[in-house]
Order: sequence, then structure tokens, then C-alpha cells
Amino acid sequence: MATSKTSTDAKTTEQPEQPNAAVISTREYAAGEGWEVGQTAPEDAYCALDAAGTGEQTGPVVHTHPGGYARQIVVKGGLITAGVKRELDAAEQPSDSEQS
Repeated sequence: MATSKTSTDAKTTEQPEQPNAAVISTREYAAGEGWEVGQTAPEDAYCALDAAGTGEQTGPVVHTHPGGYARQIVVKGGLITAGVKRELDAAEQPSDSEQS
């Protein structure tokens, strides 16, 4: 007569997997607001363009629409990328006509 033997290992209760405390999810922590790459923009940013339609900037970065022709560089809460940072920096530089 053969007897079957049940293993106690098969009856172990499974514990829910615990998160590793040393691992931090970057999605849980925002980089904060600011104008550096990786941060979220605290305000809208616009650059005024010339009325002649050439697309040349005519002023610094402003945070409300300047009226007339303008390009919105980033919206409030938008991610500051390397391209956005370049545009913001370029718009802060005086144009050649302003330096003369």
C-alpha cells in the first residue's frame, strides 16, 4: 500500500511583495518649479516677434501675452527641456538692433 506524503513546503503562505525601501521612484517626486532643465515652468513664457512677419524676436521673455505677434515658448506647468531652455536663454539676450 502506497502512502502519499504531503510536503509542508507546498502549504507556505505567500507574503505580499514589499517594496524595496532603497529604491525611489522618480515619478513620486517632482523636480520642483523653475526655469532649469527638468523642472516645471512656474509661469507661461512668451517672446514678442516683429510686426513685419520675419519671425525675429523683438523683446525679452514675458509671462503674459505681449499682444501682436508672439511665440509661446512654454506653458505654466510645462516641462523645461534643453530646447526650451535654449529658447529662453536666446530670448533673454539683447538682439543686434538693441545693442546698437
